[in-house]
Amino acid sequence: MIMSQVSSSRISKVGWEHNTLYIQFKNGVMYEYINVSKSEYESFLASPSLGSALSRLDKIHDYNKL
Repeated sequence: MIMSQVSSSRISKVGWEHNTLYIQFKNGVMYEYINVSKSEYESFLASPSLGSALSRLDKIHDYNKL
C-alpha cells in the first residue's frame, strides 16, 4: 500500500488497500477504517475538508487504532 501526503491540519497521510482506508495523523497515530469502497476513498480525497470528511466516515465505518 502506498501512503500519500495530504494537505490537512490534522491528517498527514492516507492510503487505501483491499477496502481499508488508512489514515496517519500528524501526531503519528494511525487508524484503519474498515469496508471503505474505492469510490468512498476517492470522494474522501476530493473533499475540500478532510476533517469534515473524516467525521462522516467515523459515523458509518468501523475503525481501529493501529
